[in-house]
Amino acid sequence: MTSFNGFFSRHKKSVSVFAVAAIASSVVAATSISAQAVVGRTGGTLIYVTHADQLNHIDPARVYTGQDIAFLNSYVFRSLTSYTPVTGVAGASIVPDLATNTGTPTDGGKTWSFTLKSGIKWEDGSVVTCADEKYGVSRAFATDVITDGPSYAIQYLDIPVDKDGNSLYAGPYKKTGQAYYDKAVTCSGNTITFHLNKAIGDFNYFGSYPAMSPVKASVDQNSATGGANYDKKPWALGPYKIAQYTIGNQLQLVRNPMWNKATDSIRPAFPDSVVMRFSVAEDTRDQIFLNDTTKNAINYDQGLNPANNVAFFNNANTGTRGLNANSPYVRYYAFNIAKGHLDCLDVRKAIFYAWPTQNIIDLAGGTRFYGTVGDSPVSPLLGPDYGATTGNIHDANFKTAGNPTYAKSLMAAAKTSCPATYARVTDPKQGFSIDLPNNSTSQKVSVFFKNAMTAAGIAVSFNFINPGTYYSTVQNTSKQGDLSRAGWAADWANASTTIPALFLKNGGFDLNQNWDDAAYPAFETKANAAIGETNRTKQAALWRGLAQDAMDQFWITPPIFNKEQYQWGSQVGGAQFWLPQGSLIFTNLYVKQ
Repeated sequence: MTSFNGFFSRHKKSVSVFAVAAIASSVVAATSISAQAVVGRTGGTLIYVTHADQLNHIDPARVYTGQDIAFLNSYVFRSLTSYTPVTGVAGASIVPDLATNTGTPTDGGKTWSFTLKSGIKWEDGSVVTCADEKYGVSRAFATDVITDGPSYAIQYLDIPVDKDGNSLYAGPYKKTGQAYYDKAVTCSGNTITFHLNKAIGDFNYFGSYPAMSPVKASVDQNSATGGANYDKKPWALGPYKIAQYTIGNQLQLVRNPMWNKATDSIRPAFPDSVVMRFSVAEDTRDQIFLNDTTKNAINYDQGLNPANNVAFFNNANTGTRGLNANSPYVRYYAFNIAKGHLDCLDVRKAIFYAWPTQNIIDLAGGTRFYGTVGDSPVSPLLGPDYGATTGNIHDANFKTAGNPTYAKSLMAAAKTSCPATYARVTDPKQGFSIDLPNNSTSQKVSVFFKNAMTAAGIAVSFNFINPGTYYSTVQNTSKQGDLSRAGWAADWANASTTIPALFLKNGGFDLNQNWDDAAYPAFETKANAAIGETNRTKQAALWRGLAQDAMDQFWITPPIFNKEQYQWGSQVGGAQFWLPQGSLIFTNLYVKQ
């Protein structure tokens, strides 16, 4: 689950307790989470502000940044299941949403069935059907149109692949291989059944994602409203529908009169409307929360500019209107290992050991706000799947301030091991490029990078990308630079949603483009074995070994076990942290009297 700005926050919690609770992911009873039990006030408008000029995507099949998932699932979309909208460990459990329960597995977990509730309607008043659910899931296979979303449906459904591992089903637009899909996903009345290619004991957790929500075929097959254009105005099943979405201006949500509260125990739907204001200047955004000038506002950017962020939380008058929390996210930069990029291990190691980690931490106000230097792409919050690695930040040559002397020795080795890459990254007219979201913090951080790399004899340039289109840009292999800022949290409590997603071809967030790396074939074989391992203890050990492999190959820069911040105005109530989503519990926010 990706994130780019602050990458996710909350109160500290017991790692072991969270891991044990969240990993228990078989069938969960149809627990009733009553929206009536949430204390709040109906009415008013909640205003979210962001420096970005848009959301990365609003098409449910393409939404894959964690905060956007939580936001859109809270207001517009509904999926088969949902994370429980409560704080702490209990928030990591799932409850029924569109479905009557959290799914019924058979055949040892290779087959999953969900029965849709009755009485759920689209925003035009038509009834949601099993066919709508089946169609919505099918869209992930149209990879020429539906980009950037999770690929679990493609990985898990029992559909044949060609010699290169590509699905023989091409999605609902081309309809190539439609019979394969129709066999893998079937409807009987209101019950949809998914036939998987392996046992997936926690498939129902994927059921909570927007990519597993219905889409009405007649809307999606209309060229004006569907396909790529569905990203402009998807149809609503939640308590709000989209009244306006103008990039660079605002997203406006109004009440959806076809939403039936009797079918939805998750969403209390407090505000009358929800507005997200785009392209808010960073200084303007910061003053809104420092001075409480828009009392019903919420910061969607997960933190202010560093100095203002520190000032906000150090001031007793403002600090009570914010959260500073440990996050399930790991922040890092992904090396692009494709040929012609950073395809040399010695060069990657040199950049890793030259990295100005301490400068970046200090800019953020210290580890209190930035997080701690990590040693794995897997968060410690995943309990048994995380294990301390060796080498990397534990090497005596690693210094948080950077070690240009050691980096130079690695570059000297690179001159022999990979002369072409060495020549490029040391040439002031070429160098290597770093992808960054275009904001004032990144501009400051780029100076640290420039100084650190120059000290190590490496040339660097920067691709500053609009925050609203950052991930759709770097996930495009033709537009990605040599090193891309990123952040990731497990989609649910198993590193099966981290290691394969980050490091396998077509994993969903494979920014490394590492499939031509000499180390990749062995890594892929071990990763596939871990995916198929049903003994959870053995599987955890495999994930720990794979994390070590990724760090040994220096596929990422020094990772950060992340902290995130949130701010809101004095008339906003119900602000709490949602552990599995790494966001505020949007469903519970309301406007005070």
